[in-house]
Amino acid sequence: MRARMRKELFERGVISPQQFEKEVRDRAIESQAREGLHNPFDEEPTEVWEIRRERTRSHLTDFYFAYNFPFEVFEEIVREVLAERGAQADDLLVSFNPELAPQNMLFEQAAAIDNLPVEKQERVDARMREIKVVLIRRMISDQLAYINIAKDWFTVNDLAEIKKRKIGQGKIGGKAAGMLLALRILSEVADEDITSHLCIPDSYFLGADVMYTFMSVNNLMHWNDQKYRSEEQIRAEYPQIQEEYLQGYFPSDISDELRSLLESLGNDPLIIRSSSLLEDNFGTSFAGKYDSIFCPNQGTLEENLVELTRAIAHVYASTLNPDALLYRRSKGLQDYDERMAILIQVVKGESAEQYYLPQAAGVAFSRNSFRWSPEIRKEEGFVRLVWGLGTRAVDRVGNDYPRLVALSHPLLHPEDSSKAIRRYSQQYVDVINLAQNSFQTLPITEILHPHYQVLRYIAEIDQGGYLAPIRSLIKEDEVNKLVLTFDELLKRTPLADRLRKMLKILETHYLAPVDTEFTIQVIDPDTIQPEVEICILQCRPQSHLEESQARLPENIPTEDIIFSTSRMVPRGRVDWINYVIYVHAEGYFALPTVAARSEVGRAISKLNAALADQVFICVGPGRWGTRNLDLGVYIGYSDIYNTRALIEVTGKETGLSPEPSFGTHFFQDLVEANIFPLAVDLEDEGVIFNRDFFYNTPNNLVDFIPVDDQLSNCLRLIKVSSYRPGHNLSLVMDDERGRATAFLVPFAEDK
Repeated sequence: MRARMRKELFERGVISPQQFEKEVRDRAIESQAREGLHNPFDEEPTEVWEIRRERTRSHLTDFYFAYNFPFEVFEEIVREVLAERGAQADDLLVSFNPELAPQNMLFEQAAAIDNLPVEKQERVDARMREIKVVLIRRMISDQLAYINIAKDWFTVNDLAEIKKRKIGQGKIGGKAAGMLLALRILSEVADEDITSHLCIPDSYFLGADVMYTFMSVNNLMHWNDQKYRSEEQIRAEYPQIQEEYLQGYFPSDISDELRSLLESLGNDPLIIRSSSLLEDNFGTSFAGKYDSIFCPNQGTLEENLVELTRAIAHVYASTLNPDALLYRRSKGLQDYDERMAILIQVVKGESAEQYYLPQAAGVAFSRNSFRWSPEIRKEEGFVRLVWGLGTRAVDRVGNDYPRLVALSHPLLHPEDSSKAIRRYSQQYVDVINLAQNSFQTLPITEILHPHYQVLRYIAEIDQGGYLAPIRSLIKEDEVNKLVLTFDELLKRTPLADRLRKMLKILETHYLAPVDTEFTIQVIDPDTIQPEVEICILQCRPQSHLEESQARLPENIPTEDIIFSTSRMVPRGRVDWINYVIYVHAEGYFALPTVAARSEVGRAISKLNAALADQVFICVGPGRWGTRNLDLGVYIGYSDIYNTRALIEVTGKETGLSPEPSFGTHFFQDLVEANIFPLAVDLEDEGVIFNRDFFYNTPNNLVDFIPVDDQLSNCLRLIKVSSYRPGHNLSLVMDDERGRATAFLVPFAEDK
């Protein structure tokens, strides 16, 4: 073969035979000198000299050939030589180590195997599997749990399509990986009724290594050690990091490819999504930790490129936000090289006058951890459904409510009256305003109109005491009576049944519960039973969900109960609770300014650090994690990651309405960290709330952090043994009985 290779070198004029042989001789003599032979012609036997010269000739052949010809030329020579020796078709495959081979070489070898007759492919099946594993690890994810599943589903054509849609070097990251794997599994396993109405958005990938290129050309590498800095530094420096990243630019080669991509996509609205190497993996979903940015994409090409670049920079900067870094630290992932790939997707939706939005969007879970009725079957899943862009389904907004759907009983609302259904229905919608080239949040009444194509499927009309389906064209002045229930969508289309089947298939093959984000398009809405298209945006395992055995003891004395609730009870238990952080509504909502209320969240963050070695829970009014400080305490995951439970107290006494947090990214943080979210509505029948414990036990706040009088009037740190010496708390959440109770337990019994 090397003789053929030299012939190719000589015939194509890379080097002449005379020059080649002279270089062989000169290099052979140089090698003798390195071995201390000063008279090479007399000190070495002829046969040894010939071996030395032949080895040098082979080395120079390989060197010149590798640097002057593509792999295809070498492969053709190998095939010719083997064919001349009577080799079989499957013997013509070049032997090499896939772990060290160039990516193009792997694809070429895989294509050669694909072209073999079926009966020959079995003999090289092991090699094909090895090639696929190496390609998945290089291009998609190096997480072994993911590779173990993906290697059985992805084809070489799937991987080649990813390569075609990828810009720059590096992997495409976890979010893209989950979306593609979910589609591949469903495409192979689900019945045609599902697969014929299933898709993913038009998607493109910016490789994870491009992030370091961006950081290098913009002098941002000094921020790379941010993950090792103190929590105070991480929080203080993040605004500066954001500012510096947003001023960055890409080198011309990447910028040119992004410009070409925008040219091919035209003015379709885009979403720029995070897809880090650890994101959406087994046990570490990173849900909501990194940013995603909508690009309306309605300007000139150069204007759109500027906005796209800023959006990517914004997502890059979010790798250094406090929630993400402290989450990594708590998961033991601080030392992992967490690079950020970017998923660029065309937004699935339609135009409604000047607005662009999906007809419905949401997040679906294969396990329903929070049942509002005993008849709901948790193994059949749960959905948060909204009209418009799906941001309001996955984020915990302060002024709105998604439609909560138990897939075992899709028409069963958590609310028990039409008045309550209206009160806890979606009031705002997230859209892209095409005319203003911006992302907007608007009241639903500003966009809903009588002629909206799928109005009858997403809304019902309030008839003053009951909600009725829309059977005829409504009047303009009736728009304010519309209530988004999605009942007709769930009743008249196969949506709920398909989601339930899809989730079951994915859970089976992921070997873990999953959740998926999706959009919905109603097809032929004027028919009696229209079809629906489900577009998968992402899929991640929830391998952190564990089936703990939690059973409430019988006949707990009332005087031992600190609180008890039957609202949305999960399964689990927390023992040896020594402290309770309590924010009482009267003091909190009496604070005069937003700044004063923000200080409560900062104080809780300090307590979270100070109590790191203690078992404690948090109890407070309204919605933990909301950005609307009129509705509750604003904290992020990084402020409460050491707590074991987060209890929301609502009702007339607090002036707040109940709304469960489950299903949001904030909820994901809690569940993933084994922090149990609970709701106590003081108006619910059978609720117990021991006011003496919460209000009259000494406040131990100053023992841990310095506070002023204003803060100590609304924030309390209760040491359980101060209420009853020799005791701490157990919190048992019994989902079978539908009740969660925190009760006093003697130290000896508890241990």
